Amino acid sequence: MRIVLIALICSTVLLACNKEAGRGGTSSLTGNVHVYDINGVGDTIGEYDGMDEDVFIIYGDADNTYDDKFACSYDGSYRFDYLTPGTYKVFAYSRCDTCDDGVKPVFKTVEVTEKKTEYTVPDLNILK
Repeated sequence: MRIVLIALICSTVLLACNKEAGRGGTSSLTGNVHVYDINGVGDTIGEYDGMDEDVFIIYGDADNTYDDKFACSYDGSYRFDYLTPGTYKVFAYSRCDTCDDGVKPVFKTVEVTEKKTEYTVPDLNILK
């Protein structure tokens, strides 16, 4: 009986050590935001790197509330560091003329599978 109890405690401790997606790891996500200026009829009138655009990250699949955000650098680049293996959703807000509040999120989902690895997120192309 004592051995079963010890085995149960050990397995509980080992299972509790599995980390969810989030901070505390050694991997990172990097990417770029590219902005397209459009006029009232939908024509592109300019494009540029998304300097100072906010990029948000959601850790895991549990909810759709963002866990962290980053303001892009002068060249539209961003970086989220210290991530554990798991699923991440990165997004930025884009203009949306048919949406009630005038904006919609543009999502990219990335699976981090390795430690000490830098993952590149496909470009987030947004409209302004």
